Amino acid sequence: MRHVLRAVLLALLLAAPAAAAPVEFTFNAPVDVVWEKTLAVLRVLGWDVDKDRVDRSIGFIVTDSRRVDGDNFGVYEKSLRHRLQINVRRASDTRTTVSIERSVFKRERIVFVDKDEPIEDPRTEVQKSLLDAIGKSL
Repeated sequence: MRHVLRAVLLALLLAAPAAAAPVEFTFNAPVDVVWEKTLAVLRVLGWDVDKDRVDRSIGFIVTDSRRVDGDNFGVYEKSLRHRLQINVRRASDTRTTVSIERSVFKRERIVFVDKDEPIEDPRTEVQKSLLDAIGKSL
């Protein structure tokens, strides 16, 4: 029985898509300043923010997904896309930690029905460049 339970647990762990660890940095600035600069940098870099998934009270921002590769013909799309989840949290009165998690997925759309399939992508260049841009704007 114990071996069956271990096999089932292992199968569940292997079947679940692995999320890459978030990339984070602590800035020497108050949380309100970092929050505003983060939103401004996202706008400048062309990231649209999902208006339903932004909550200043908990420091949570989710961007709309962006196409990395592939084709989009309106009613038909087959592409690789990514979106960012950003957490801005107070570390102290004068320090703020920003963590960014990037999710990558394949999207196939046929007649306005989207089918998204998460994939693992260990690269962190997007997150690091966004953190660098936030740091430069402070």
